[in-house]
Amino acid sequence: MRDGETMTDIMIPAWVDGMLQPVEKLDAHLRGLRHKAVSVFVMAGDMMLIQRRALGKYHTPGLWANTCCTHPEWDEPDAVCVSRRLEEELGITDVQAQYRGQVEYRADVGGGLTEHELVEVFVVEATQDLPLALNSDEVMDTRWVHTSSLREELAATPEVFTPWLRIYMAEHSALIFGDQS
Repeated sequence: MRDGETMTDIMIPAWVDGMLQPVEKLDAHLRGLRHKAVSVFVMAGDMMLIQRRALGKYHTPGLWANTCCTHPEWDEPDAVCVSRRLEEELGITDVQAQYRGQVEYRADVGGGLTEHELVEVFVVEATQDLPLALNSDEVMDTRWVHTSSLREELAATPEVFTPWLRIYMAEHSALIFGDQS
């Protein structure tokens, strides 16, 4: 969020009655509206940077997720959104995000909220010494994990991961990782 904004101030692109319209972010989740999103996977070879969501997040607090995921604001280009949120959440700047494709999913995220997202997926190639500056309102921790180890963790303790990370790894890994996973 930008200075002075609250969660309900953010207008995201969502489909209402078959038309793309600006809708308050929380309202889109309460109504389970299909809406636009971006997801970013920062990779160092077979290692992925994952984040643990801050405890103050309004859904899925404290769960592990992919590097960065968010909703573009109304009329915000996806690539601009990716750069903005990488910097706002993790302090990551000066990287090139590569577009990988689009996925759609629907997931209950608790508290009567539903993520029904049409997601533009991006991958950033980096090194594990990538400088980070975590925004404690967004992220409580990060770690690098090998994709095969992540699959094992997801199988053993799925409850500590966000629904969307479980979906990405189970259904969309070829799109995201190509042959490396």
